[in-house]
Amino acid sequence: MTIRVTTTRAALALALALVYAALTPATPAAADREHQQIMADLRILQEQTLQLQALMNGLGEALKAVNSRLDDQTSLERKAFADGKVQMDAVSGDLRVVREKIDETNVRLGSISQELESLRQAIPEPGAVPAAPPTTDVTIPGAPTATGQVTGSPQPAPVNPGSPQRAFQSSYSDYASGNYSIAVLGFETYLKNFPKSAEAHQAQLYIGESLFLDKKDTDAVTAYDRVIANYPRSASVPQAYYKRGQALERLGERDRARESYETVMKEFPNSDQANLAKQRLDNLNRPAK
Repeated sequence: MTIRVTTTRAALALALALVYAALTPATPAAADREHQQIMADLRILQEQTLQLQALMNGLGEALKAVNSRLDDQTSLERKAFADGKVQMDAVSGDLRVVREKIDETNVRLGSISQELESLRQAIPEPGAVPAAPPTTDVTIPGAPTATGQVTGSPQPAPVNPGSPQRAFQSSYSDYASGNYSIAVLGFETYLKNFPKSAEAHQAQLYIGESLFLDKKDTDAVTAYDRVIANYPRSASVPQAYYKRGQALERLGERDRARESYETVMKEFPNSDQANLAKQRLDNLNRPAK
């Protein structure tokens, strides 16, 4: 501001001097002094112009420095934000892995708890009379024993259920081999020892399947009803309804069988059992020839 005022004053002085010189009769001496004064004012103006230019150059350099600092600060902030995002992604991934491991650990703990409970139940109470060891004599079903009694079907010896998977697979092997009575006993023991296992609904369903294949239709209907009542949200329910209808159909209870088939078609329309139930229902509704 000071430089601008000084420059304005110098310009005014120079203009006034020129006007004065034009209006005043000039003598050689006076003209020389005026010329010297004008030259002095011009030098002052030149010096002030140079100072102003230097000041403007300094301001330009200062602005460049400020812009450079702002750019550096912005770059640092962007890098810090990117680093923070990478760290957050890494933490999120670690948390996801930890949650998966916790879920896996909970599943293992549940299985171990069931195994411990089965082992606890298998341990005899203090003071209890130990069970007699199994005899090594070979008996033939239907043949008389030494006491004159006739032996029935061989009964499986009580065993330690062990893990849920081992107990289920053992019973399923009996089912697949056609040993339906033994399979029923095995699956019932499985449900007693592991009532909350993930395969409990399948064990109950296989009880019904074993009874159905063994032509014990009344008991099979009861077993299928337990699947529907005890495990209503399990994947075994459509099969239980369908096979219940087949068992009722063999018992001659056509109305109840029709109700089972209709329930499968209504409640589980996209299941394979719904298509099978429709075929059975069509056969029931077909007029007798």
